[in-house]
Amino acid sequence: MVSGSSVATLVLFIFSIVFVIYPFSFLVPLPYLGRKRIYINLTTAPIIAIAILWAAQCLGPNVIRDGIVGTDGVKPYNILILFFSLAYMAITLDITGILQAAAFWVSNKGGSNGWKLFLYFYIMLTALSVLLGNDPIILSGTAFLVYYTKVAELNPISWLMSEFAAANTASMVLFVGNPTNVVICEGFRINNAAFTAYTILPFLACSLTCLIALGIQFRKSKYIPRHLNVSGDLDVRSVLLDPIGAWVGSLILGTCLVVIIVVSFFHVDVWKISLPFAASKFIYDIAWDHYRYINKRKFGRKKSDEDLSAAQEEIIMNQLRQHTIPRKSSDFPEDEVTQVERNSHNPTYQDVLSTSPAQTSANSRSNTGNTIETYVDFPTRLLPPNLEKPSLSIRLHHAYSKKLHELTVHFPTFFTALPRLPFSLVPFAFSQFILIEALAHQGWIEIFANWLVRASNRQVYPTIWLIGILGVILCNVSGTNIGATILLTKVVREADFPDHSNRAAAIALAVASNIGAVSFTFSASLAGLLWKQILEQKGIFVKQTTFAYWNILPLIVMTGVGLAVVCAEMAVLFRP
Repeated sequence: MVSGSSVATLVLFIFSIVFVIYPFSFLVPLPYLGRKRIYINLTTAPIIAIAILWAAQCLGPNVIRDGIVGTDGVKPYNILILFFSLAYMAITLDITGILQAAAFWVSNKGGSNGWKLFLYFYIMLTALSVLLGNDPIILSGTAFLVYYTKVAELNPISWLMSEFAAANTASMVLFVGNPTNVVICEGFRINNAAFTAYTILPFLACSLTCLIALGIQFRKSKYIPRHLNVSGDLDVRSVLLDPIGAWVGSLILGTCLVVIIVVSFFHVDVWKISLPFAASKFIYDIAWDHYRYINKRKFGRKKSDEDLSAAQEEIIMNQLRQHTIPRKSSDFPEDEVTQVERNSHNPTYQDVLSTSPAQTSANSRSNTGNTIETYVDFPTRLLPPNLEKPSLSIRLHHAYSKKLHELTVHFPTFFTALPRLPFSLVPFAFSQFILIEALAHQGWIEIFANWLVRASNRQVYPTIWLIGILGVILCNVSGTNIGATILLTKVVREADFPDHSNRAAAIALAVASNIGAVSFTFSASLAGLLWKQILEQKGIFVKQTTFAYWNILPLIVMTGVGLAVVCAEMAVLFRP
């Protein structure tokens, strides 16, 4: 029965989603601290909603505990430990330069043929995303394509949109490719190897049709020219900053994935496997960096030892400039992409999941009337000239900065990877689990499940299309694909479908939660927010309408083809 508490819970859940999609900030005067900016965004909005619901006694400690520990076989801590373990191994592998080396190798194979290179890049990004997941590829591949298209004077939109689509589509193959896959495996009790067996055919169909759709969209030469001004003589080894680390990192990550798949047949929690491998990689990174520091063995870096990303960027740009022939002019449609020359730092997950109080966005119009977004840095507060001794806080900050610099020089791999780890994902993920547990506590999950039963009649094919289409839509309107997957998993479990319909719903949701990132809003996935932030840090601004426009065709064809393949699989596996 619907009550005031249940209505309030649903309303606050919806409001938290709205602020995830459309974050905002405001200034608040605080005693002794002055005016401080408060941010209501992906990190804070769900937590504020939980606090209000707790104060209003719409949820209690048991609901919060269930959201953290998990219910019905879904263990949030298991998902996050697994995700962080794999993220650390993938990010430290990326730091060695192996992904950039792969991109250089593909560029050499493609040569100056635009369509050939476009195809090769798509295949490379797809293959790497299958193995490493979408987020590491978004981190590394987006930055590389920005450099590449800038030096080669290419329209970046076609290359960046194809990279985003390829990375997110390929993440459905392995259950470790996306946090949503782990939610589905645990929520529906699907064996990890079986998950890949179910998703491999939908992935192949989606990836191929996505490539065809992208080719149709970007068929004009202004998007993908037939001839590029980049030669195929890039030095692949120049960007491989740490060859030994690349070999070791690949071996550890590959072995970890194989062991996880093997032990999944014995119903072992995957975090118990991934965490020891991540710990061994951490020990290796510390020992290897210490060895090189002691022996003064520097590996191709021209900048300071602590700035690996900047050194990598400099090497990439120098290589590309040496092997390109400048054109007389370039054709960038200003209504699609705004490019701004600016200094940038390499973005992290913390940049994505929160907004820095040191920056504020402002809009300025050029003479042609195009809007260019810029950033204005607040001036640093200067010390009074008569102040002889710095305050305790300033001295502590100086000591901390000095110590951090020393550690970063000594252990560059770990301290370059550390800020890239998605620590802000922890409160967001737990908040989503808690809010959906609150909906279940107030009876909403049962209501949604009854609606699903009436609409599908617990039949296989209606279930596939309902869950698949709802999954794609909810990725856009329920606070990223993580929230959509948790919600729909709970609903399907509550609906108590027969085994064949339950399995069909799980695979349809796996397809929808991954291709749903290739959608209309950046907040449909963390990868979308990360992609957008990287581009802005590199001086490229893609409008929300542009993002949606170029994703419409690939999303429609992938949804139709992917769910059709799931229907075919179920028809073969569960014959009447």
